[in-house]
Amino acid sequence: MGQLKRGWKFRVGLGAMLLLALAAQAEDGVTARQVLIGQTLTLQGGANDYGVAVSEGVTAALDQANRAGGVLGRQIALTVLDDDNKAALAETNARQLVTKDKVFLLFGPIEGGPSTAVMKVAIEQNVPLFGPMAGSPTLRTPHQPLVFPVRAEHKEEFRALMTQARSLGMQRLAFLRSDSPTGQLHLDNARRIAQTLGMELVADLPFKSDIDAAGIDTLARQLASTRAQMVFNHGGIGVYEKLIRQAQAIGVKASFYGVNSGSTQLASHLGPPGQGMIFSQVLPSPWERKTGITRAYQEAFARLKPGQAFSYGSLEGYLTGKALVEALRRAGPNPTRASFLAGLRNAELDIDGIRISYRDGEHVGMTLVDLAIVTREGKFRH
Repeated sequence: MGQLKRGWKFRVGLGAMLLLALAAQAEDGVTARQVLIGQTLTLQGGANDYGVAVSEGVTAALDQANRAGGVLGRQIALTVLDDDNKAALAETNARQLVTKDKVFLLFGPIEGGPSTAVMKVAIEQNVPLFGPMAGSPTLRTPHQPLVFPVRAEHKEEFRALMTQARSLGMQRLAFLRSDSPTGQLHLDNARRIAQTLGMELVADLPFKSDIDAAGIDTLARQLASTRAQMVFNHGGIGVYEKLIRQAQAIGVKASFYGVNSGSTQLASHLGPPGQGMIFSQVLPSPWERKTGITRAYQEAFARLKPGQAFSYGSLEGYLTGKALVEALRRAGPNPTRASFLAGLRNAELDIDGIRISYRDGEHVGMTLVDLAIVTREGKFRH
């Protein structure tokens, strides 16, 4: 009897040692019941409408998944830090999430500067970055094996806007962009697309973040002197709003177009001057039920936020959150960062009818770009 008892203790000891060894080998952020994801997001203390909407959409997607049992038995937990739309803070946040909070992977920053900063940490720490919600070319070129964008790149939005303008007989283009290395990359893409379409980029309108009223007036008069027929932008919606107002005040007759980033806020702030503007959107209309993703989004979002209006931001957050859930599922029952990467190798995700593509050497994500016009009621019609 004593021998049997000693043997039982020995077997328990081996089991405990095995569990300890497995725990030591477990990937950061993964337990038997949970997988922890880290997000640095431009919330600006709740003042950034788009960031707040994105956060609510992500929460709707993860809540939906967790209610259904999570991913292969694990609940998805999300730690969110506010980067205040500052690249340096986004980098600090991302490093804290990986080294201190021990998250499984990084997820879902918005805006080009913060997203590029998070990518820097992902590469440095050898941690995947999934679903940066920005159109910066740096997220795809050169190819980054650890980075998995979901939304389409800005250059595809430029192409859609310019093609639409050409269909109306416009040839002379002006481009408002940040005076930064990323802004220069956007300018290079815009020039290449214009050349391909047989159009001419006649005005490069760079701006610094501290541009004042005199600087806005200088840009407006430069725009007037080039006789550009169509103007489009890379971000900077506050500057773009001021430029549109000043250009119209001095008699510029160009048509103003815009990318998706901040489109809702820009149209709302402009009011009547924004009516008839055409914007590229990287999502279907969140207000219509014509696609599988919008129907799923509306049901999940209405459950989480009953009575709250639908928006591009919460739809983008929801779609990106659902794509994250599918990517985690592909990592298998014992997820590691290596198995996460393997699960997305040469993968084609189908998220309620939306196709997301990752290939060796090219992580495209979505290619969907739709156009929407601002109506007299200030709404977007696709």
